Amino acid sequence: MITKHVFGSPVKTGAVVEEIAVSGAKVPFGSVRTSFPFEWEYEMDLHDIVYGLGETVRGMNKRGFKYTSWCFDQSAQNESSPYMYGAHNFFIVFGKETFGLFFDTPSRISFDIGWTKSDIISVKTEDTGLELYTITAQEGKPELESIVCQFRKLIGQSYIPPKWAFGFQQSRWGYRNEADVRRVVQKYEEAKIPLSAVCLDIDYMEEYEDFTVDKKKFPNMKALSEELKQKGIRLVPIIDAGVKQKKGYSVYEEGIKNGFFCTEENGKPYVAGVWPGKSHFTDFLNADAAEWFGRHYKVLTDLGIEGFWNDMNEPAMFYSEESLKEVFAHIKKLKGKNLDIDSFFEFTPLSNSTFNRDDDYRRFYHNVTQPDGSTVRMRHDKVHNIYGSSMTKAASCALKKIVPQKRILLYSRASSIGAHRYGGIWTGDCCSWWSHLEMQIKMLPALNMCGFLYVGSDIGGFGADTSRDLVLRWTAFSAFTPLMRNHSAWNTRDQECYAFEKPEDFRNILRLRYALIPYLYSEYMKAALSGSMMFRPLSFVWQDDSLARETEDQLLLGDEIMLAPVYKQNATGRYVYLPEDMTQVTWQNETAKEERLSKGIHFVSMPLDALVFFVRSGKVVPLALEDGGKMQFVGDGSSYVLYSDDGESREVALEPNLREVRR
Repeated sequence: MITKHVFGSPVKTGAVVEEIAVSGAKVPFGSVRTSFPFEWEYEMDLHDIVYGLGETVRGMNKRGFKYTSWCFDQSAQNESSPYMYGAHNFFIVFGKETFGLFFDTPSRISFDIGWTKSDIISVKTEDTGLELYTITAQEGKPELESIVCQFRKLIGQSYIPPKWAFGFQQSRWGYRNEADVRRVVQKYEEAKIPLSAVCLDIDYMEEYEDFTVDKKKFPNMKALSEELKQKGIRLVPIIDAGVKQKKGYSVYEEGIKNGFFCTEENGKPYVAGVWPGKSHFTDFLNADAAEWFGRHYKVLTDLGIEGFWNDMNEPAMFYSEESLKEVFAHIKKLKGKNLDIDSFFEFTPLSNSTFNRDDDYRRFYHNVTQPDGSTVRMRHDKVHNIYGSSMTKAASCALKKIVPQKRILLYSRASSIGAHRYGGIWTGDCCSWWSHLEMQIKMLPALNMCGFLYVGSDIGGFGADTSRDLVLRWTAFSAFTPLMRNHSAWNTRDQECYAFEKPEDFRNILRLRYALIPYLYSEYMKAALSGSMMFRPLSFVWQDDSLARETEDQLLLGDEIMLAPVYKQNATGRYVYLPEDMTQVTWQNETAKEERLSKGIHFVSMPLDALVFFVRSGKVVPLALEDGGKMQFVGDGSSYVLYSDDGESREVALEPNLREVRR
């Protein structure tokens, strides 16, 4: 059951696709302390669990910390980071009362979940209105899954990528030219490690200008794209939100001429620094500007490109004219002084103080298109959290017109609920830290709850120098995530799979990944088309099992697989809790070995050159091994319901594409 309550004057975010009548009754859970700015409180029971909030730090249970929805270029995030790249305002309280809440607003909103007071949830907005949806389970259905399915129906079907996008992608900020791309492909071929895409970062552009290709670095992008496609490999270029301020650059000239960029209060196009230096920002909340920007993707689809990743769309801003002026004035004031303990630590952060400032986000405006076609001028901070989502929507809607019959891969860094209908996401600039691998594991179910199914993280970590064992363990975990991409920064150690000793260990994992694609694609499509989750905490199935409720470093994939990844350095295995009898599958030397384990706690050996997962009792998982298309099955079940289609048509259906396969 869903109820809707309205507070203040909400700005439509586009998150909800079902029309729900506004309830005249009071909010059924907790209490609304103030209507505007909005504040809601709820008293938790001692054992209540809170799931959700999508892309956030810490564990699956969000209790005990405070979080803020504010899309932010938060690299090197840690346990204290209040926000990340996404704003996903949905959570479920699971306990004495079980219910879901969606706070639909495009501006800043904070969630204090037992941080100030251990038993109190407090949710606050700063000044804008919101629409609040409360969801309770349908009678006779499992509470948690019923709430998620109703919410997913409320917000609409998740994005469906092409099937090739379930292959392995190699990326790096620093593939500077065509020769670099060819070298990467050749090295993977020599190591006999499968590869489905090479992602291009900002290096391919001409002076970091969107929708351009540097002809000196990539003299014939179309020929390169077609050549690689013959090998089953796609090129996936990046598109940034900032448009370079440069006379003669057609995208800039068109945007200025038609008024498609965000403006200052006086109507002058707003300027801030990003990769190209001084840049303007497309007003994606204006329908005409969004359509205009989206049309430019054709420049690259005409070169054979079938996938994109949208970046820097929180939007990230390195500086503004105002912030630079302020910093230089401050530095000048300190020049020549004896920098003591106080003044030195006043001086050191100045160069970074211009980065993504709140006052800069209050300096520019949008012409927001309303449902009736009119426009309303709004300051950016009021609608900040839907900026990146609006870029994803602009790209997706345009690509449907540019390539109407074929699915195009699209994933983004910034997001809010609603963007899940238009593309996937990766979880941003994580670091080569074991704690970041652990964080990715715990984040997946919450992202699925919020509709984001095509998700993944930067394997091995984007920032800092990684280690071979970390890349191996991260690759082993990511073998099960829909988006599987190794990505790193230009100034870090090479971390392609072939860059380490014994590349056959990486080949072993990637061969399993490709053998799992029929299963992963099936579970993805079932989740997308039915509004269910692909990844779940154990408590979603074993709700009354106290150990399952407290286990946060294991998760369920579909109805068949349980994952228990290794995320500790030098570990040769780990303790695993089995809520029921299961089959342990050990994939080593490109061969699957099975062992039955009884319910309970086991120490399971997980050597670096192996990948271990578990199949639930009575279930079976198909593996498409390279022996004439014949499938191998692991687990003690007898059959699996496989989803299959052509992998590229936009029109998909659930029932006609399901068929039972038997061992």
